[in-house]
Amino acid sequence: MYGVVTRNEPEVSWAEFDRSFYEVKDVTGRSAEPLSNAVNMVSCFGDNAAADAEPALVPIDDDGNRATREQPYFDWDYICPSREAYRDGLLDVIDDCVAANADVRLDDVGFPRAEYCRCDTCTERFEASDHDTWSEWRAATITSFVERAADRIPGRVYLTLYPDPYPGHLYDRSGLDLDALADHVDEFVVPLYDTAYGTTYWLETIASGFRSRLETPVGIELYAVNVDVDALIKAAAVAESYADGVYFGYDASNARAALRRMTADDRHGETFGEPN
Repeated sequence: MYGVVTRNEPEVSWAEFDRSFYEVKDVTGRSAEPLSNAVNMVSCFGDNAAADAEPALVPIDDDGNRATREQPYFDWDYICPSREAYRDGLLDVIDDCVAANADVRLDDVGFPRAEYCRCDTCTERFEASDHDTWSEWRAATITSFVERAADRIPGRVYLTLYPDPYPGHLYDRSGLDLDALADHVDEFVVPLYDTAYGTTYWLETIASGFRSRLETPVGIELYAVNVDVDALIKAAAVAESYADGVYFGYDASNARAALRRMTADDRHGETFGEPN
């Protein structure tokens, strides 16, 4: 199973791809109309535009540091997952996606890092909850959102994971309880991005780690922008040994070239009929 992740509508129908993910809402806050011939993809708690418009929605840590792209370890701005009005808006976006296609991918789900969020809303909700620890409350908050979203998705539910399979790390970092989420998710997708794929031992290590950890199907997403085709083919061969699907991100032309080469290589040397 090979697929593409794209922001360009024409690319979702290219014949080389068995599955297409189309970004309806990305981390910049840019939005597009959902498509009927693609799995529509929603960035949930990564949203630069919302953070710029309503700075109070941005998660903070104990020291008041905001989870924005101004920090050295964030590539985009985050929204606090406990904010009900924002969550309701995400569910509305998911409803729009479902009206076009029954399958939906949830991207950027979770708290930004282990030290977030310590805003007044999170503090009040934790104190009013039945949970004994902050970590338990964070995980329940994320699982509750995914459950609400999944209940509205009649088709296949995809969920993107940060690429860290080490036991407990996703729980501690983002509030992702994989065992609880598995009840609501049909496939986890793990982006394993590199700009060259000059070596692939790390890719194999991470992919095999997720394969060992999860009984739910796992897709591996590779970065395709300006990556040498031979290197991309090598990375795909490693990924498909562990994944139920291999998806190429953000350069459909390069991905198509790699898949055509792979198909040609598979045919190379085949003979048909009896020799004379």
